[in-house]
Amino acid sequence: MGTVSIRDVATRAGVSPGTISNVLNRPERVAPATRERVLRVISELGFVRHGSASTLRAGHSRTVGLSVMDIGNPFFTDIAAGVEEAASERGYAVILGNSAGSRAKEERNLLVLAEQRVRGVLITPTDDDPARLDALRDRGIRVVLLDHPAHRPDQCSVTVNDITGGRLAVSHLLERGARRIGYLTGPGTLRQCADRGEGAARAVTAAGLDPETVLEPIEIPAMTAKYGQQAAERLLASGSLPEAIFCANDLLAVGMLRGLLQAGVRVPGDISLIGYDDIDFAAASAVSLSSVRQPTHQLGRIATELLLDECDNPDTHAHQQVVFQPELVVRESTGGRRDPADPRPEETG
Repeated sequence: MGTVSIRDVATRAGVSPGTISNVLNRPERVAPATRERVLRVISELGFVRHGSASTLRAGHSRTVGLSVMDIGNPFFTDIAAGVEEAASERGYAVILGNSAGSRAKEERNLLVLAEQRVRGVLITPTDDDPARLDALRDRGIRVVLLDHPAHRPDQCSVTVNDITGGRLAVSHLLERGARRIGYLTGPGTLRQCADRGEGAARAVTAAGLDPETVLEPIEIPAMTAKYGQQAAERLLASGSLPEAIFCANDLLAVGMLRGLLQAGVRVPGDISLIGYDDIDFAAASAVSLSSVRQPTHQLGRIATELLLDECDNPDTHAHQQVVFQPELVVRESTGGRRDPADPRPEETG
């Protein structure tokens, strides 16, 4: 069989070539039943459009870029799932770039995305310098900040109030009676870490206590389970454990929990522990972890919808800075009960 054309698909599906073009490029404009019939015919005939030709005509491809800080962190994996879902519904594919917290790698990834003529970019930037993002906009590539606030009115962003999240975590530990609280955090240059630390300090102040004496910052190079366990080992070697530890993400909390349990430290009997993000591992760990929940999938979806609206409707698009509120989830690691819906059954004595 020779090359299948758009006209062949249109004839088999009983629609016009223009409808086929809309299904491929603007699927939201086509009735669902018609769209499904066309897609079924495309699959039956094995039609493949000439992507490079359409890209040259339009000046861009039907792709968007996603640049995250650490794809190994389930927090970003869940965000990516939301991005892909929303993009797919609009007929877009997603190109993923992992900066690993490196600005140099992030810049290389953004260059590749620009070379691929992506329609827009969703990015969790490694710092607040806007230069490289302004360079993308100068090339006609739309940009939405993801898990990072915008500091300008002509920029869309979707984030979570991390100051509130830090306050929720430490207020909970204070209510449990803790008066020496370790704050296990990544590099202070990361906005998320700084905001969660600020929220922790506000909680202490609101309780009428001095953050300088209650909070003990423990900064490590990267927010991974490996560094969380190493931090536990250092604390144990010091011979002076705090009464509770607030970890800036759940991976750190999982590593900290592993290190404490291996040393025979009881959680929460000897020390309380709370994480941040509420990834699946939090509920399923050996001692289920209390955490601060972020709506990760929703973050990805809303950011993508804003980006594609700006791409497809530049004249009517209204820039938005969306801020979600986090939620405290109490489990065993701070003295709560295991949620019956958690994947691991509740232990009995």
